[in-house]
Amino acid sequence: MDASQSRLEGTIGDTVARIEAAGGTAFAQPADLSREQDRQALVEAAAERYGTVDILVNNAAVTYFTPVSDFTDRRYHLMFEVQVNAPFHLSRLVIPGMRERGAGWILNISSIAARHPAFPPGPYAGFGGTVYGMCKAALERFTTGLAAELYADGIAVNALSPNQVVPTPGTLFHRLTTEDAPGTEPASVMADAALALCHRPAAELTGRIAYSQDLLAELRGS
Repeated sequence: MDASQSRLEGTIGDTVARIEAAGGTAFAQPADLSREQDRQALVEAAAERYGTVDILVNNAAVTYFTPVSDFTDRRYHLMFEVQVNAPFHLSRLVIPGMRERGAGWILNISSIAARHPAFPPGPYAGFGGTVYGMCKAALERFTTGLAAELYADGIAVNALSPNQVVPTPGTLFHRLTTEDAPGTEPASVMADAALALCHRPAAELTGRIAYSQDLLAELRGS
């Protein structure tokens, strides 16, 4: 199976086709984001085709919902490599070009799982989301710290989470929701919120740990 094929929808090939059908231009660069050399090649390929990288969206994830007592070292390190180390490394790779241009946007996709659990814990406490929450919490702290470091350079850095579960192939695979479940959030809401965070100047919108519906409501009222 090549990188453009998967038993789940939303492959890089599918994504390119949808962008081109909408009148845009795109290319697919296969990459294993747990591998440093693949991350380097990804940024180099984008820069070769389009010049300086203006926007970086860190949205990759490998997730195992397993209680801490049952977690393997291999899975633990893989999750941190993809969800924490990869955004850190990719950001470092694109910052020089953004600095030279005097503007740029880095968006880290997070989750409500980054929040601390309430006590006494609810019925999902044993579901196995602790390591996933650790990764997202680290990503959010990285976001605010990097935003502060890059503020004077005009580079915006934000984190964005959905207010409710989005029925993507990934969440459906993990049985976090169903396509017809009430209270889910359309993917278009996250897309609109992401767009809002990736074009406003850093002086206006940076260092935010944002939630999609809340952010859109705030911006509509401003």
